[in-house]
Amino acid sequence: MPHSPRTAKEIGRFGDFLQLQGLKLTTERTALVREIFATHYHFEADELLFKMKEKGLKISRATVYRTLELLVKSGMVRRVHLGEDHYHYEHVAGNSHHDHLICTTCGAVIEFHDDELEKRQREICERKRFTPTFHNLQILGVCADCRKKGQQPDSPDRVQMIAAGALQLRK
Repeated sequence: MPHSPRTAKEIGRFGDFLQLQGLKLTTERTALVREIFATHYHFEADELLFKMKEKGLKISRATVYRTLELLVKSGMVRRVHLGEDHYHYEHVAGNSHHDHLICTTCGAVIEFHDDELEKRQREICERKRFTPTFHNLQILGVCADCRKKGQQPDSPDRVQMIAAGALQLRK
């Protein structure tokens, strides 16, 4: 199957990364990169595995997970925790940093970028003499569609109690 110029570039980037790691760009890894960069939403590893098998490609769960880890390490894919008990992934295109609004009712994920918010975070880090390497802002709430259906956001007290309970569970 021919690659689009963008996909071919991403496959080449991954191949270069793998070579530096002493690894090979296999047929399976190439197919995974092609599928990932054709996916324009947050996806789960098992969903990716299912899509690959649905297309008739023989690929193991271990290969999918190992390749995703390599893609995360290369900076080409970002692992995102969207308030569930597992990770989602998204491909990274250039400097595409964004944050997330997550609906606690329907699970919708709304991506956003705000230059003022980014500036404020940099200022805080400078003031605290802290060197950031990565950040992931997630705001949990109820989306407009769910509010139209009568869903109401939890009260701030309940959200704090839920968060405190989660923190106690992790201790």
